[in-house]
Amino acid sequence: MMHSIHGRLLLVASLVLVAFLGLGALALDRAFRESMDSAIRDRLQQQIYALLGAAAEDELGRMRLPEHLPNPRLASPDSGLYAAVVGESGEYLWRSRSSLGRDIGFSRQLAPGAHQFDRKQHGPEDLYILNFAVAWINDAGKELGYTLSIAENTEAMTAQVDAFRARLFYWLGGVSLLLLIVQGLVLGWGLKPLRSVAADLRRVELGEIEVIGGAHPKELQGLISNINMLIQSGRASRDRYRNSLGDLAHSLKTPLTLLRGSAESDASDKMRQTVNEQVARMDEIVQHQLRRAAAATVTVPGTSFKVAPVVERLRETLEKVYREKGIDCQTAIDPAVSFYGEQSDLMEFMGNLLDNAFKYGKKRVRVTGGRLAERHGSGQGMRLIIEDDGPGIAAAKRAEVLNRGVRIDQRQPGQGIGLSVAKDIIGLYKGSLEIAASELGGASISITFNGDSYLAS
Repeated sequence: MMHSIHGRLLLVASLVLVAFLGLGALALDRAFRESMDSAIRDRLQQQIYALLGAAAEDELGRMRLPEHLPNPRLASPDSGLYAAVVGESGEYLWRSRSSLGRDIGFSRQLAPGAHQFDRKQHGPEDLYILNFAVAWINDAGKELGYTLSIAENTEAMTAQVDAFRARLFYWLGGVSLLLLIVQGLVLGWGLKPLRSVAADLRRVELGEIEVIGGAHPKELQGLISNINMLIQSGRASRDRYRNSLGDLAHSLKTPLTLLRGSAESDASDKMRQTVNEQVARMDEIVQHQLRRAAAATVTVPGTSFKVAPVVERLRETLEKVYREKGIDCQTAIDPAVSFYGEQSDLMEFMGNLLDNAFKYGKKRVRVTGGRLAERHGSGQGMRLIIEDDGPGIAAAKRAEVLNRGVRIDQRQPGQGIGLSVAKDIIGLYKGSLEIAASELGGASISITFNGDSYLAS
């Protein structure tokens, strides 16, 4: 996910959304609890006023609470609402019938005008308690202090808070899920042009289109223009290289022909042999450099070609050339395997490797090929293996034989540059060439193209 712009944006936006909704949920929960606390305090304050309204005076003018109160909850045991009055320096104590048999733990008498609101745990019950102190003047004009206390069980409030939290969780959870879905869709829609450009680039690499076209957002126009300019510039450079090298080869062809003709007519046998050998070598070197320079321009994406038909054509040609040896060449190449590059390059390195196999093999040559199983690649990689039953290549000589001009078997004709040409071309496509021992008894040449680096060459 962290390797994708879409994944990064979605992750960051999701974290911000979760943090925002989480903090919002905490703020709403706290505001609701504070609102409930305030509502309970107001309700208990009203109960205090109701007690004061129900109070009467005795014959001395002192405050006395009646035995029966208007609120039926204060008269019912275990109702969850409890009241008490303490006054006259502790000489007067009144408790509601609902609190009989319970030690509510009301506060001691407070100074007149003081009030106290608290939440306490008393036994199995969690209570809100409000203590309110008043001054009462008796008939003798003496000020008497009374503290009225009212307590209510928090069970109802807790049930309301739990119900609110459940609704809040379901609503915010649903909204979060909906926002995440919408967010994913919006990000997907916003990044769609980038995916379209990436798909077009892949099509350019595969040779399906030449440049990136179509309508794109203005933010990508500069990038697309530069990419198209780079592709066109690369193709133009490739054409200039090929044309220049073609001109070079053509200009050297006539002098080499004249030199060979002069040697045939005027020189001695030894001189004629030497000149012919060197002219042939010069001609092969020119052709090698021409092919190598042309292959060096594969940085521009080209078209793709099926490998099996090319190998079949080469096999048929080489079987005619080496008819006298009677080579049995077997090919087993997956028809779906494609080479992403110039067909001439494919024919060049496969032709050189197959020619060596036919040249050094005794009776058997085998060519196999298939897609490269890649764990994280594009799936466009491939591996080709050319085997023969010839003398093979010693392990100590396998690295040396890939160098230009090195020939292990001096008895066979050639200049020792075939493997070098093949290695150079394969290397330009970010591929690898390895030499090993074949099950047939001779050499095994393995060519591997990794999908990602192969298509990015």
